[in-house]
Amino acid sequence: MIRLVIDTDPGVDDALAIMAAFAHPKALVEAITTVAGNVSLERTTANACTILDVLEQNVPVYAGCNCPLVGDVVDAGHFHGEDGLGDSGYPPSARQVVNEHAVNALIRLANERPGELTLVAIGPLTNVALATRLDPALPQKYARLVVMGGSIRGVGNVTTAAEFNVYVDPEAAAVVFNAWPGLTLVSWETTMAYGFSAEQVEVLLSVDSPRTEFFRRITLRSIGVLEQILGYKALLAPDLLAMAVALEPDTVRKVETHYVQVELAGKHTRGHTTVDWFDRTGQEPNVNLVLEMDTEWLWELLQAAVR
Repeated sequence: MIRLVIDTDPGVDDALAIMAAFAHPKALVEAITTVAGNVSLERTTANACTILDVLEQNVPVYAGCNCPLVGDVVDAGHFHGEDGLGDSGYPPSARQVVNEHAVNALIRLANERPGELTLVAIGPLTNVALATRLDPALPQKYARLVVMGGSIRGVGNVTTAAEFNVYVDPEAAAVVFNAWPGLTLVSWETTMAYGFSAEQVEVLLSVDSPRTEFFRRITLRSIGVLEQILGYKALLAPDLLAMAVALEPDTVRKVETHYVQVELAGKHTRGHTTVDWFDRTGQEPNVNLVLEMDTEWLWELLQAAVR
């Protein structure tokens, strides 16, 4: 079994990633920790509970950090909707959140199962950074860390150079990149290459089920926003790709390992993840960069998640 801890800020694509984790026959989700990002911490935590309600799953949810380590709060409500789930109108969940801070939970879970857990971080890295500061040995206690984030070639989705998850809390990202050698990164540019077409979305919607209805209600808004930007209908699911890498590492078709650091001071580049592609700095490579994936398997995973 692949035992997962999911650190997340649901978020439409976060929801799809969580759905995929529960759909995989060899995955066991041990816990969900939430962080402010796409929307406020209150909303991301509520959304995690709603997703579990839809999936009829009982997994502990731990609320984490409600703001970045440094700087102002930034969200993506314009894309994900004010509720973070496409303004889908689902009623509040009655599910109770565990009375333990997510940062403490990340440390405790690793100590209880050293070397057994895969941490999938698909939101800003604030929780992971603080847990790492409190327990510097944490990277050795998790079997693997998979991160969705970063703009490895300077193609940003918030600024011209920065991707959202890193831009929201670049100081936290810097802590994690420096302290977790061998982390796996699924960048914004990689996820852009693996979108799903309007025809594929229609295939997903052809089944009548609570999951399909949930998918329809949470994605319609973001698909519409993307159509205005791209000029055609498509579904981008960056967090789903990161989850796919965690669930099935063999589906990665190309990966390169390089030294990556986070730009903190640039006026136009704050939050950019700079990659030493040609090893010019002499620094030890610290990040496994996912560059290509199995397109067919990603489609199968999305179908399993939604249907």
